[in-house]
Order: sequence, then C-alpha cells, then structure tokens
Amino acid sequence: MTIRVHPAPLPRALLLALGLAAAPAVFAQTSTLRETTVTSTRLPDTTQSLPMGVTVISGDDVRASGATTVNEALIRLLGVPGRADLFGGNEYGLDLRGFGVTADSNQVVVLDGQKLSEADTGGARLASIPVEDIERIEVMRGSGAVLYGEGATGGVIVITTRSGAGTARRSSASVYAGVGSERLREGRVSATAVTGSGLTLDVNALKRRTDGWRANGGHELDAASLGAQWSNDWLRLGGRVAKDDLDARLPGALTAAQYRANPRQATTPNDFANLDSRRGTLFAQAELGDWQLNADVGHRSRTLRSASGFDYDISANTRSLRARHEGQVAGLRNSLVLGYDGESWQRDVLGAFGSTATHESRGWYVRDDLRLAAGTRLSAGWRTERLTKTDTNAIDEVKGRQNAWELGASHPVARDVTAYVRTGRSFRLAKVDEFNFTTPGVSLRPQTSQDLELGARWTHEQGSVEARLWRSRLSDEIGFDPQAIGPSSPFGFNGANINFDPTRRQGLELDALQRLSASLSLGVHAALRRAEFRAGPYAGRDVPLVPERLLTLRADWKLAAAHRLIGGVNWVSSQHVDFNNTCAVPSYTTADVRYAYQWRQAEFSLGVSNLFDRRFFTQAFGCLGGEASSIYPEPGRAVTAAVRLAF
Repeated sequence: MTIRVHPAPLPRALLLALGLAAAPAVFAQTSTLRETTVTSTRLPDTTQSLPMGVTVISGDDVRASGATTVNEALIRLLGVPGRADLFGGNEYGLDLRGFGVTADSNQVVVLDGQKLSEADTGGARLASIPVEDIERIEVMRGSGAVLYGEGATGGVIVITTRSGAGTARRSSASVYAGVGSERLREGRVSATAVTGSGLTLDVNALKRRTDGWRANGGHELDAASLGAQWSNDWLRLGGRVAKDDLDARLPGALTAAQYRANPRQATTPNDFANLDSRRGTLFAQAELGDWQLNADVGHRSRTLRSASGFDYDISANTRSLRARHEGQVAGLRNSLVLGYDGESWQRDVLGAFGSTATHESRGWYVRDDLRLAAGTRLSAGWRTERLTKTDTNAIDEVKGRQNAWELGASHPVARDVTAYVRTGRSFRLAKVDEFNFTTPGVSLRPQTSQDLELGARWTHEQGSVEARLWRSRLSDEIGFDPQAIGPSSPFGFNGANINFDPTRRQGLELDALQRLSASLSLGVHAALRRAEFRAGPYAGRDVPLVPERLLTLRADWKLAAAHRLIGGVNWVSSQHVDFNNTCAVPSYTTADVRYAYQWRQAEFSLGVSNLFDRRFFTQAFGCLGGEASSIYPEPGRAVTAAVRLAF
C-alpha cells in the first residue's frame, strides 16, 4: 500500500500544545488501562484480541473534557474531523475515514441498539443526546457491513446511554448549569432510581439557549428522555422514550470577500429551521445456558419546518434479533453470532410539489470467532441484505440484494502486543435524495468496496499504543458531480448524482496514551489519509473536503487534590473544495482548555474553546476565482462557566 504524504510544518499552536502536554494527561479513549468491553460487535466483547480497530470514550471522559455534545467529544478527544451542519444547533457532520460530503451516507450511527442513520442524506443528529446520560461511545474503525449492513464502509459510531448499558447501578442524580459567551444558557438534569425489586428508572433533560456567534445564528434546544428496565439474574426487559426540539436561526453562506470582511455577518437574516425528533425503543435480553438472546424494536420520527419551504415528516421502524452461543469446537473456544435487522422508513415532503419516499431493508448475518490455544483468534462473517427504495419524484426505484463478508485474524505476537488483519466487502445503494436526481436515462449502480486493515495494539502498565494501516478500494462510488449532465442542464445548470470511476481511500492511524505519573498523562491521535480518484476525468485528484493529515493532543493534569486541568489541541490540514482541486479550505488549529475544582458534591468549572480565537471554517461548497466560496464560518473563542452537583 502506497500512501502519498505531503509533509507540512506543525503550526505554532501545536508546538505550544506539546509544551502543555509535558504537563499532560489522559487521552479519553483509554483513561483506564484495564481490558475494555465493547458492544459495537453487537454483543459484548473485549478489545485486546479484536481483529479490528475499536476506540472507546467513557461518559466520564466526555464530561471531564467539557464537551457538550457527542459530536464535540469525538472531534476533541479522538480527532475525528467535523463539518458544521447547515441546520445549526451545535451539530456537526463527522467523517471517520475520508468520505467528505458523503460521510453520513458511508458510516452508521447507533444509539442504544437503534440505528439513527437516515435513508435520506439528512444524517444522524447527535447534539440532542444529553452528555450527562452517556455511558460510553465506541467508534468501530473501518467497515462494519457484516454487523450493520448498508452504508458502513467508513465505520460505525455506537452510543450507549446509562439506561441502555444494562450494568448494575445505584440511585443517583446530577444537575448541571452553565453560562457562557453569546448569552449561552444551558441546564441538564439526570436521575436514576433503583428499587429493590430489580426495577431501574432513568430520567434526563436538557435545555440550551444561545444567541450564536454569527448574526441570526442562535438556537434553542430542548431534549428529554425516560427509560425503565427490570432485570434478574438471567433476564432484562425495558424501554426508552426520548424527544428533542430544535429551533435554529440560519445565517447562510458567505463569499470569500464577505468572510474576510466580517465572518459574523448573516446573508439570510430571516432564515430559520424547526427540527423535532421522537424516539422509542423496547428491548429484551436473556441468558439461557450458553446462549445470549437479544431483541430490539424501535420507532423514530422527525419533522422539519423551515423558511426554505422544504418541509417533511419522517417515520421509521426498526427491529433486530441477535443470538450468541459460547461453546467449544474441537476443544477450542468458539463464539457464534446470528442476527436479523429490519427497517421500514418513509419521508413525506409537504407542499404543492411534495413527494413520498420509502426505504425497506431486511438483513441476515452470521459471524464466528474461533480462539486457538496459542491465543490466535480467527473470525469470519457474512451478511445478505435485501433493499427496496422508492420516490414518487423518481422514474425508477432502487432495488436489489447485496452481500457483505469479512475475514479477520489476531495473534499475540509478544507480551501485551496483539497484531491483527481484516479484509472484506462492503456496499451501499443510492439514497432517496440521490437516485431521484441523476443524468436522464441513467440509473445508479450499487456502490461496493474492497476493504483491508492491518493493525497492532500494545497495552502496558503505563499506557497503550495502537496503529492501523487501512485501504478501501471503491467501485461505482455514489456522489454528486457538479459537472455531470443532470435534470437541470437544459436550463443551464449542470450537476447530477453519478457513479464515479474507481476511487480509493487509504491511510495510517495512530492512537497512544502514556501515563507520566499518577497525576499526568499524555494522549495522541494522528492520522495520514488519502482519498483520490483512480480513473476517469478526475484521475489522481483528491476527493473534495477530505483533509490528508490530522493531529490531536490531549492533556489531563491533576494539579492537586480537587483541582484538575484538561486541555487539547486539534490540527487539521487543508482540504480541497472542488473536484479540480483548485480551491481549498485552509488548515486550522483549535485549542480547548478546562479547569475544574471539586468541592464536596459540587464541581465548578471554567472552560474555553477555540482558545486562540482562530478564524477558520470547515464547510465550503463552492470555488470562485481560485478561492473557496459558500463558506460557513466556525465560532471564535467562547468561554463557559458551569457548576455540576452530584447526589
């Protein structure tokens, strides 16, 4: 595998951060060096022998960092590049492995077993999940197609709340109140009640108000959830309902000249969006001898009302069954997982030119892991999935059966060092917003990817290191080409969703933690990656909006009893905006720091994001006169003071 790298000097802010890191601290994903249990494998497993890359952030790590949303936690703590969402509300599109504007369509998001990824290009919204309720966040690097189906080539983000974790807990409560820049006011409440009869109740609420950094850029967010579960020594039953309501003002895009003159200005001073979501799940888990059985059913809805007039209602139902058998095969430990996933999704676009789009999927999968006497682990998995997608605005429907497979192996090559390899096939079909806007007379073919990953992880008493070398070779990648002949071309506006000529993503990732003392640790996440066209008119050029180099440093310093200082720096290299690679989003460096003082049951904190008040942007859609245009600026320096009471 050849990875083309263009070295660039580190920004001064990063050099300053390296000095900060000499007094450093904890890289969130491994704040404890004990063996970590994950559930992104659909049923509990341990990380050390996994033949794949999975990183874990605990809920305590998220809250200690000062991150207020899941998106912010993944950007700060794991260095996952984020791109500002056009609907605001502190929402960001995340990009695990270099898919740019189609990242949401090529990775899967799961919350407490319910798939949140949508069948349109709207993406999963995570900012409304209260961080007080987070038990852990797991990021499965690379393809999760066997376990999660369509659109998982880039990876899977699995969020588990306290009520979804199913672990033994005690009655507790916490209250958070914060104020900050741009008239930020935020309140969170979380409570758990445990009865002696095995019943546990969880309640969470979130309210956030801010005027926003830009004119007409404020938002109001209200979210709440209620969970209940009952368990004994072999059975767990429960359910959860949640809602969130976002009212956001939308300031619009800027030209390069407008951005230089005043990045705070709004070009759409009257634009707005109201986005409301509802979720409900029921689950059951049983331990029957060597078998563990799980069942989940869920319903979610989303409504959008906006000044643009593109209003819709979405309704989706999901269901899944999975079973794992732990036993012996020829005297060797063997784990067999069987599962089924189904989803029914419908979107009704309102108004005189409305439409109805649907998505139906049925997937069956099997995965087997065999552990040899020497510690070697062999895994194999296969999935078949039937999909049907329709849109009343489209001439044709998208329909077909696709298969995914994977083979993996891990081996302890030395004490506390495990090496692994994984290869497989992943896929996705066009989404409803894609196959209804194509070149006339041309249907979109299924996108497929051949995926390969090599990795090694080393865990020792004072730290851990994991490195991953990966590559995905895609055929018929689905995306929007602004130069393609589309439905609007007769009117002078080109552009259509097409199947690109072959593309390739490849890269190197490094995660490391070193505990320097009982109070100081240093964490690093670094990535080199390349997303390029292998053939066709764009051969050799970069896929737009994919940075090639990423570096994140985290530092956690326990200054003294009850005093804690956490800081971090994220550096993202430049990224091309257009297919001709003539315009770019400049590289940028951001830093955050948070001081916390613990007094009895109260924590007082002061946090600063974008510490150096860096002017930067992550989202741009156009190229004009050699400069990026249609720019969505990021906020400047922001200060937040908060208190959290725990009972």
